[in-house]
Amino acid sequence: MFRSIRPRVDAVLIQAVIAGALSFAHLHDLAEAAGQTGWKAWAYPVSVDLLLVAVWRRLRAERSKLAWFWFLVALVASLGANIATAGLLDLNQVPAWLRILVAGWPALAFLGGTLLAHTPTVPVPAPEPRPAPVVERPEPPAPEPDPVPEPLPAPEPVPALPEATRPPVPPALVDHARKVATEHRTRTGTDIDTATLRARLGVPEDLAGAIVAQLA
Repeated sequence: MFRSIRPRVDAVLIQAVIAGALSFAHLHDLAEAAGQTGWKAWAYPVSVDLLLVAVWRRLRAERSKLAWFWFLVALVASLGANIATAGLLDLNQVPAWLRILVAGWPALAFLGGTLLAHTPTVPVPAPEPRPAPVVERPEPPAPEPDPVPEPLPAPEPVPALPEATRPPVPPALVDHARKVATEHRTRTGTDIDTATLRARLGVPEDLAGAIVAQLA
């Protein structure tokens, strides 16, 4: 239980705290050597770090030339103080140009912070949505025409029954059929056919065919 609430110690966080404290002290020593004593010497490192924070926030919004310029300014101020206090510069006899730079830093930092805070950011255009791929659907095949039905073959004529297979016809029926055929020829001008003779006499088809054969 105690292990779960114990704060996690991060090596990167410890390194950042140490580096920040050393840079803060170097900036304070340089400002104090340049004639800025008391609380003013402590305000200089705070001003440099706040400018770095403002630049970092602006760089997160956009990578503009303005943000990169003030990032270099704040980096040179912080890195220059660290190098100057490393024994390369006599802090007891600070040159006049360095005193001028330290004295003019508050106005420069105020200008940079104001520009970074009040210059409108350029909105990053949202990526245009990619058009959905067009899937070409194959056209359905044209319907095949209905096959033309082949004409049915004509029925073969039924061969006439030979004389031997024809049924016998009574002579009286032949005489009566001849009268009917004569009356039909007189009325229509054509010979009577088997179907008409069969209907008139009321006899089977084979018998009507035998009668027509005898009348021919």
